[in-house]
Amino acid sequence: MALPGSLWRQPASRGLVSHCTHHHIVVFLLTFFSYSLLHASRKTFSNVKVSISSQWTPSCLNSTAPELRPYELWNSSHLFPNAEEATLFLGTLDTIFLFSYAMGLFVSGIVGDRLNLRWVLSFGMCSSALVVFFFGTLTEWLHFYNKWFYCCLWVVNGLLQSTGWPCVVAVMGNWFGKAGRGFVFGLWSACASVGNILGAFLASCVLKYGYEYAFLVTASVQFAGGVIVFFGLLTSPKEVGLPELGADEDGSVEEDANRPLMGNDDADDDDRNYSIQATDTDDQPKAIGFFQACCLPGVVLYSLAYACLKLVNYSFFFWLPFYLSNNFGWKEAEADQLSIWYDVGGIIGGTIQGLISDVLQKRAPVLAISLLFAVGSLFAYSRSPNSKPINAVIMAITGFFIGGPSNMISSAISADLGRQDLVKGSSEALATVTGIVDGTGSIGAAVGQYLVSLIQENLGWMWVFYFFILMTSSTVLFISPLIVREIRLLLHERHLRMLAE
Repeated sequence: MALPGSLWRQPASRGLVSHCTHHHIVVFLLTFFSYSLLHASRKTFSNVKVSISSQWTPSCLNSTAPELRPYELWNSSHLFPNAEEATLFLGTLDTIFLFSYAMGLFVSGIVGDRLNLRWVLSFGMCSSALVVFFFGTLTEWLHFYNKWFYCCLWVVNGLLQSTGWPCVVAVMGNWFGKAGRGFVFGLWSACASVGNILGAFLASCVLKYGYEYAFLVTASVQFAGGVIVFFGLLTSPKEVGLPELGADEDGSVEEDANRPLMGNDDADDDDRNYSIQATDTDDQPKAIGFFQACCLPGVVLYSLAYACLKLVNYSFFFWLPFYLSNNFGWKEAEADQLSIWYDVGGIIGGTIQGLISDVLQKRAPVLAISLLFAVGSLFAYSRSPNSKPINAVIMAITGFFIGGPSNMISSAISADLGRQDLVKGSSEALATVTGIVDGTGSIGAAVGQYLVSLIQENLGWMWVFYFFILMTSSTVLFISPLIVREIRLLLHERHLRMLAE
């Protein structure tokens, strides 16, 4: 008995290896490290929160020491009367950044589908580096402290940083088809975690000289990366005379390798051109509209799910070093280094879970299982003892089950959503869809950062973890229709295979 085309799965690695060139490797590395540098500059801010809070609040002085006059001159850096208010403002800055970042993502995805992706990415990296330099370094050198100025700079930084993710995902989607996409994108999406590790490492190395030097180092490296991207990144195979995805598929392996996971399994098996761009014309293909992209199957559900999951993931990103210092009394530099283990878990989780989803040819069931384990790991981490080795182990496990699914939704699943049958071969959709998914996720994360600071101040850290558990459970709830659908498909495929034997 012959199996339907949708069930005739060839090893995805064969199609992947047969198309891999040195250009693919260069694109992989450039997009990987470009987004790593963007995340490193974000991580720097979370890693120096304790130092910034100390700078912005009065320190305990000897009661016999003379009072320096004028008071405004000698105490201009004291924006807040106590550390609690400074912490709340730092949470507000996180919220401001994420809201502007979310709004920018919706626009950047549309812009990225209409302009040269290399120009947009390079401009965002270099401009964001300058804003970070102004925010953390120049203001400290000039002893200029102003809450409204900090807020304005962080709004601009969020808008500029939003150019990164839609562009790098779109470039990767142009170069890598569905062959091993879960594994490739799972490995590649570790760029955010590598950026977190890099940012934590750079900040801890120079923090003893002052927090302004942590911002200076990461901003300088990011600016240099933007220049390299401008001169070295190839956004599409056609720029070097290579055929685009779907244009050279002369065998069943490559054809099947480029079928999107989000596509209709009942579609005509002979129609397998799923390229992001039209390949039969030199004209720029028509870009898909924002509302058209929202109406694509799975986009809204995954966007809402990602809003809940990114809230949890980014709360660890923004608050983990502060939590370790505040809750256990560990030194800031030690907390920065220990927080790296969360990202290590995310890197491993994204890669392994992406590979499993490639084998199953389904994403949602893998996400569901991982998120259910994430609930347990969050409960365990909330009760972690004052022991650095035990804390690091539980932290890595938590990163595995939370960071892994987060990486998969924002990269491989976004690529699947942007490569569906409804947009095949006729329009640009990948950057727009990526912007919608990540933008909605960032809105959830923005709201979450303010809620985290509010819950922590009024109820304590234990209730913050209960909040994380609630949001993780909500993620599973939003994708439950997709989970049911894909499990039914898996059972149906298994039944057909048994009949064929």
